[in-house]
Parts: sequence; structure tokens; C-alpha cells
Amino acid sequence: MCAAIPPRISVVGNTVLYGAIAGEAYFEGVAASRFAVRNSGAVAVVEGTGDHGCEYMTGGVVAVLGKTGRNFAAGMSGGVAYVYDPDGQFEKLCNPAMVKLQKLGHMSGAEDPEMPRQRSVSVFDAGMGDLLRFDAERLRILVERHLLYTGSARAKALLEDWETTLSRFVKVMPLDYMRALKEMKNEQAKAVAAE
Repeated sequence: MCAAIPPRISVVGNTVLYGAIAGEAYFEGVAASRFAVRNSGAVAVVEGTGDHGCEYMTGGVVAVLGKTGRNFAAGMSGGVAYVYDPDGQFEKLCNPAMVKLQKLGHMSGAEDPEMPRQRSVSVFDAGMGDLLRFDAERLRILVERHLLYTGSARAKALLEDWETTLSRFVKVMPLDYMRALKEMKNEQAKAVAAE
């Protein structure tokens, strides 16, 4: 475990998860530059990143439980990221050209078959559910998995005051990806209605 490492010392180097297509990764500590660049399907949790995090990302889910470097999400066309932003500075570090920043809502509490699952289904299905909804549930599951797999003191502290924690996260969602997911959902609904 790396609980004694100060939050800005990198525990994984540059370009970790470059081009990842599936699986999960949990890092107790900060990643160097270009974390999850060109990620197209992996799920990852990290406690901070250097510059250019999630650059050219096309899929997957990333949760950053700490600070990021500059130019986060440059060229990000798919997937989603959740970034802890307690001081409101993340917007200045994010590249807004292709993404929308959103506050997270509260947990719904209702059961739904499209909700994220506590456990992964397979290496290619991490159980993240409908990426247009259930952000609070998905993020909580990721932080809980991070605590389970790493014993992270940061994850534990975030979970202990979950309502406050949730209000300090920002969702990074690519605009074209959001539009495509909505169109797919509409097409599926039309197909079901036509049956």
C-alpha cells in the first residue's frame, strides 16, 4: 500500500492505460502525464493525474479522486470521466473543445436494469450500466471498488462523507458521444415499440 505517499508523487508513469480496450485498474496514488490516453474501454480509478489525462479517450470510465494537470480531456470523443474538484479549479484545467462538464445528481434509490452493478460482469463488461444516467451510483461503486482493491485512505474518507463528496465531483462527457448514446437509446425504444 502507498498510503504514506504524498498526493502529488506519481506511483505510475506516463501513458498508463494508453490504448486500453478492456479491464479494470485501481491506483492508490497519482499517475503521471497522459493517463488513459486513447482508452477505449477500460475502467480506472486514480488519485490524481498529470497533464493531458484522458486525452483522445474513446470509451471506458475513469474516476480521478484528486487533482489533474492541464489539458484534461483534449480530443476526448467517448467514455466518461469523473473528477474530484473541491476547489472549483478543474474547469480551468479541462480542454472544453469536445466535452461538457456536468454536476452529479443524487443517487436515485430506485432499481433499474440499466443501473451500474457492484461487480463486473466480465473483462469486457465492467458493469457500468447506462452512461447517460446513474452517475452517482456509478461513482460510488468505483470508489468502493477502489477502497476494496487498494485499501486507499482517500477512498475511505470520500465514502465517509458521501453527500459532500458527491457534490464536489464533475462529470466530463464528450458531446458527440452523449448525442450518439441518446440516438441509440431512441432507436432501441422505437424497435421495442414496433414489436
